[in-house]
Amino acid sequence: MSPLKNMLVALSLMVAGAAVAAPAALAQGTTVVMIDEGRLLTESKAGKDIQTKLSSLETQMKNELEPIRATLETDGKSLQTKIEGKTREAVAADTALVAQLTAYQQRANEFAQKRQVVSQEFQLTERKALVDFNRAIEPVLMEVVNEKKAQVVMSKGQVIYSADTVDVTALVISKLDAKTPTIAVSRQRVPAQPAQ
Repeated sequence: MSPLKNMLVALSLMVAGAAVAAPAALAQGTTVVMIDEGRLLTESKAGKDIQTKLSSLETQMKNELEPIRATLETDGKSLQTKIEGKTREAVAADTALVAQLTAYQQRANEFAQKRQVVSQEFQLTERKALVDFNRAIEPVLMEVVNEKKAQVVMSKGQVIYSADTVDVTALVISKLDAKTPTIAVSRQRVPAQPAQ
């Protein structure tokens, strides 16, 4: 799931309780404000910072895997030429070739596992960055809620219509930019699995 989708899910959960109470609140004259979660992530300094850091980390992780992938590709082509035109029995009779094929398969399996671990680490890193982003938003959002004397915060994605004055996204972004222009993003590691 992309960082933006993760962010939208997380923020939607944060304001979901308010959205359920909104119809009754509107009938009672309650002050309602609305935020656009997508804009918070794409327009705030902290959101842009996260996107930049995650993109850089993703590139770094791909670069870690590239030499192994390239070596496997080269070795795979070499082995393919060695077995071309041979029957299965002829390949099985060539013990040196069988050993090379077995070693290649083992390295390919190890690479697949490493690629899976790297993917999991990226997902963990992304998730932690977005949790930290949400933690940074929460006090800023509460500050805006108090300033506007709002009792309900709704997600813009859940609203069919609202007046522009109800949308406090820009205010939340400006306060977030002032208080938290960056979010620390560090690679999260998958715990090593014991050998079986």
